[in-house]
Amino acid sequence: MERSAGILLPVSSLPSKYGIGCFSREAYEFVDFLSKAGQSFWQVLPLGPTGFGNSPYQPLSSFAGNPYFIDPETLVQEGLLTYEECGRFYFGADEERVDYGALYENRKKLLAIAGGRFFESGREKEEYRKFMEENAYWLPDYALFMAVKTAHNGQSWLQFDDTLKKREPAALSKAREEYGKEIGQICFEQYEFDRQWKKLHTYALQQGVRIIGDVPYYAAMDSSDVWAHPEAFDFDGNIEPVSVAGCPPDAFSKTGQLWGNPVYDWNAQKKTHYAFWISRLQRGLSLYDVIRIDHFLGFSGFYAFPYGAESAENGGEYRKGPGMAFFKEVKKQLGKVPFIAEDLGTVTKNTEKLLADAGIPGMKVLEFAFDWSEYSSYMTHNHTRNCVVYTGTHDNLPVRAWIESLNDHDRDLARRYIHSENTDYNTFTWDFIREAYRSSADLCVIPLQDYLVKGAESRINTPGTQEGNWQWRLKPHFLSYDLAMSIHALSGLYCRLPKPKENADA
Repeated sequence: MERSAGILLPVSSLPSKYGIGCFSREAYEFVDFLSKAGQSFWQVLPLGPTGFGNSPYQPLSSFAGNPYFIDPETLVQEGLLTYEECGRFYFGADEERVDYGALYENRKKLLAIAGGRFFESGREKEEYRKFMEENAYWLPDYALFMAVKTAHNGQSWLQFDDTLKKREPAALSKAREEYGKEIGQICFEQYEFDRQWKKLHTYALQQGVRIIGDVPYYAAMDSSDVWAHPEAFDFDGNIEPVSVAGCPPDAFSKTGQLWGNPVYDWNAQKKTHYAFWISRLQRGLSLYDVIRIDHFLGFSGFYAFPYGAESAENGGEYRKGPGMAFFKEVKKQLGKVPFIAEDLGTVTKNTEKLLADAGIPGMKVLEFAFDWSEYSSYMTHNHTRNCVVYTGTHDNLPVRAWIESLNDHDRDLARRYIHSENTDYNTFTWDFIREAYRSSADLCVIPLQDYLVKGAESRINTPGTQEGNWQWRLKPHFLSYDLAMSIHALSGLYCRLPKPKENADA
């Protein structure tokens, strides 16, 4: 990865007239802003459909796209909706916060109108059929899963009728017939998501902007992935989970954390040459230019807790991950995949070795450099070239709010380390960004909120909490030419501008 820079902004945080960021005109304008600012990457976070809690890291499918991201006005241009219909539904009143309740109630109603017209007009011809064929390895399972789940008021697949839970062929066939219309609508939504995303992605590449997207390490328990592939996870013969993921008590949590995701049966996956994971990565490569693997530590080792445990206080059982054998198989089947490893947390020597052996760049988060020790590996003098430096991530406070939260000792240490004499927190924030740009790390990624010097109200996610996450949105027309030029100047000063096209191969 050449020396470069990018901006982190979830698609959901884009402005739009329809309650949540989507693949609308504003997304193209953001790509234009990135290009003007001399940025080479847009980190979008996962694009999957969200369930309870609205977290894209607990998607209903690792393969499907979030139908909320479909742009209604593009559907108008395609003759599938009218502007009057788009304005008929309520999607929330606050342009800076996503109202997921309003989206849940009304977005599917609007998309159902478009889907009905799509099938009535006979448009499911060559392009649609090709999409269905290319995605046959996951789409039929996902569409059936969602149709059955919706018909049963959102209940988990673990509560499905036993014949459906165990995927008996006769039960699956009957359900496909019973929910045929609903399945068709879900497939239409995925087709439209795919078309709109590919169009936006192509436009970004034309502007010199590549996409960094996430593939979460764990699958959500209540997902089509786990329902369709229980053999890839630690389940018993009755298709009941045996163990779930979490971490034992540590400095961050006295009682540990019980995440509830099913853990992988890596021995079983090895026998299939990691088919489930290979298919996840293939899908990721069809959506993104670079894949950030969330929770990379799990490939080295992970904790498993008994299913049904009330807490993680007993410490659980530590199990080995697939290690280098997995990445060798990935290279054998997919070639050299452009990865970034989310290697944050308690990093063991085995994890460090795996990262080095695989040659994958890890993450250096500057906010972590001044929390606990004056000799942190996150300080810029400890960075290597093969890594990605961030001021903070979607799970952290924006820099301005983080500065305010520091104790006097850590704030003074940060100020001295980055050579900032500014007591004004706005200027201090930009000094902090400048320190990230100065790093020897090949890639520097800054959350958009930091450039805007936003406070805690713009935090994307607070781990371990259920309320108020994934809601912040950028105000319409808030990004200025002057801001783009300021970012461009930083990129130029620290040699992070894209190479001119004529010299790109030099």
